[in-house]
Amino acid sequence: MDRIDRKYRILQAIIDDYILTALPVGSRTISRKYEQKLSSATIRNEMSDLEELGYLDSPHTSAGRVPSYKAYRLYVDQMLTPVPLSVEETAFINRCFDRRIHQVEELSSRIAKVLSSMTHYTTAVMTRTPKNELVLSHLQLVPVADRRVLLVLVTRGGSVKQTLLELDAPIAPDELYTVSRYLSRQLEGCALSDLAQVLGEMGGERPDATPVIRAIAQQQPEAEEGDVAALVVGGRSNLLSFPEYSDVDKAKALLSVLETREKMVSLLSQHGEMEISVRIGPETGMEETRDCSIVTASYRLGDGRVNTIGLIGPTRMQYGKVLSVLSQVGQSLTELLEEQNGQS
Repeated sequence: MDRIDRKYRILQAIIDDYILTALPVGSRTISRKYEQKLSSATIRNEMSDLEELGYLDSPHTSAGRVPSYKAYRLYVDQMLTPVPLSVEETAFINRCFDRRIHQVEELSSRIAKVLSSMTHYTTAVMTRTPKNELVLSHLQLVPVADRRVLLVLVTRGGSVKQTLLELDAPIAPDELYTVSRYLSRQLEGCALSDLAQVLGEMGGERPDATPVIRAIAQQQPEAEEGDVAALVVGGRSNLLSFPEYSDVDKAKALLSVLETREKMVSLLSQHGEMEISVRIGPETGMEETRDCSIVTASYRLGDGRVNTIGLIGPTRMQYGKVLSVLSQVGQSLTELLEEQNGQS
């Protein structure tokens, strides 16, 4: 028997068992449940080698071993096989998407409810409007000092962008209010990507607005990745049922992340351009989530907006089941959106 292959199988058995039980895995467990042809002594030697290689950790309170972040990375990249869903599970997902969806918030809420119910992990759903499709709803100019004005841009998606403008000369509050109303009416419905061009074309129409127009054109805020039109988090308390979060301080730190919009947006935005991404432990980029794994999947809605679904759980997450659930949800959503587009 090839020793590399044997180590590989023993490591996979340890990860599979730990995912199910959350208990350190000993050589006798592996010998009894997975590798009956190997002695406990042989398995112990292989486990020692795996620990030296950085794939296993040894808790102080037990003679058993637990997988390291490095082991989970190998598991996801090379060992993982998606777990087929049952007929009942597939039917449950399909039923949740068997009627029209009229608002993106409704879609996000439905996805969060389905996934948190099926996986018992925390689910986050973020909808982002691409940068070139952001549209202005209205703007406001707020006086700060003689020559300083706060520009507030509100998009139709509900996001707010603020920029501090430096004017060439002071402007009276009443005059600023008039200019603010004028610009808001003129620019309503303008794509933010076209704002500078539109402002340039307006330069000579209102002399009193020219200094403000020039300042906005020079310093208008840019959206690097687009606006977050909706963020829904479901099943926050689900993680508290896992023994990894029995420590009160650790649980509080994690809940703080789950309840902070900026941090959740950051977590969901780290997937890059990958359709499906699995980040484990320190790969999540936050100290509070270094004992978590985050699986994200993205898809594009018919109107150009992008939905990112994130499942957050302990590092001993049931990765095979999670990937199968995400795949089925994506398939059901695609069918629903195609049907709605065909009827519209």
